[in-house]
Amino acid sequence: QVQLVESGGGLVQAGGSLRLSCSASGRTFSTYAMGWFRQAPGKEREFVAALSMSGRLTNYADPVKGRFTISRDNAKNTMYLQMNSLKPEDTAVYYCAASRNSYGNSQSQYEYWGQGTQVTVSS
Repeated sequence: QVQLVESGGGLVQAGGSLRLSCSASGRTFSTYAMGWFRQAPGKEREFVAALSMSGRLTNYADPVKGRFTISRDNAKNTMYLQMNSLKPEDTAVYYCAASRNSYGNSQSQYEYWGQGTQVTVSS
């Protein structure tokens, strides 16, 4: 089992940047594929990005391609989401998630979830 804690959210102006972190407990972090999802007010939670256990393979949702970068440091049990050129439509609660199976874009593939961190982008 793994416990996940997100941090790094906040308020930023459009065009700005933020880096989210997801810290994982336990010694098995490197055996999980990891992902980021987000949920805007009044909307369903949606896929943002994911990466493989090694971090060499990544998967991004179209709205964030070229602006967001997902990465991980297995030695530190931490995953990151670098968010650049932020837009008001990026405003959401961002969740990290862990999967034993795949770095896919379906929520059902992820067994463990963090509590989320709020990102607000002002126009």
